[in-house]
Amino acid sequence: MFTKVVYHASYLRFMERGRSNYLRLLGANQRAMFEQVEAEAPGFSFVVRSMQIDFLKPAHMNDLLEVITEPEEVKGASITLHQQVLWDGELLVEAHVRVAFVSRGRARPIPKPLRTAMDADRLKRSPN
Repeated sequence: MFTKVVYHASYLRFMERGRSNYLRLLGANQRAMFEQVEAEAPGFSFVVRSMQIDFLKPAHMNDLLEVITEPEEVKGASITLHQQVLWDGELLVEAHVRVAFVSRGRARPIPKPLRTAMDADRLKRSPN
């Protein structure tokens, strides 16, 4: 049995991929939305502002992990995401990540089409 555990910093890469995939999967017409955002905020990106992370259980090499990324709060220039890393349905790592919207090296308000898509996704997922 191969029991090497996954190095803790690797989870940061897994969650980064989860956040990238979240943006990619936001909407059916994402290309048009991102073209509009790029026109409003050239060279835009999201940068991690803060992260609170709990390592609950280790993953092992060759485990097939699932990363769940859900919006918690959408503000003018930032979004807080709730991320979970699971193996076989079991929660291994949980994080709350605040990312800021940046264009040309400065924090900027999230353009309306992107903020609207993120907020709609957050409301769709909320239990109320």
